[in-house]
Amino acid sequence: MEPSSRESAGYLLGSVLAIAVSLLAKFVGLDRDRAFYPTVLIVIATYYVLFAAIGGTTQALLLESAMMTLFLVAAVAGFKFNLWMVVAALAGHGVFDFFHCHLITNAGVPTWWPSFCLAYDACAGGYLAWLLSRSKERAPSVQLK
Repeated sequence: MEPSSRESAGYLLGSVLAIAVSLLAKFVGLDRDRAFYPTVLIVIATYYVLFAAIGGTTQALLLESAMMTLFLVAAVAGFKFNLWMVVAALAGHGVFDFFHCHLITNAGVPTWWPSFCLAYDACAGGYLAWLLSRSKERAPSVQLK
């Protein structure tokens, strides 16, 4: 099944914005603090909860909140212990985006959102993985330089 033009635009826009935000964070120094990418992950995870609130169904709100909590825990664990956990959680959220419509019925989700978010997650996670792999320090609590 070929993606619709809205889905294709979502993939393109998500990729471009993830790279732009990551480069901006690098340029102005926001990513010097190891909290930056875990915070990005937490924010990403909250959007489906927002869409559930917009859609107005309690079941979607509860399911999306549960999923958000899993990613929030991963973000905190990655911040506390190892940023590679954040890379894995961003990739995992991208997989969640791909299967979202088969897992949770959420009328508030725009049709283009899963493709946008999947692309954003993949690019942001890939960029963080690249930063970590270039880091001189190989200890479990890798600091971004």
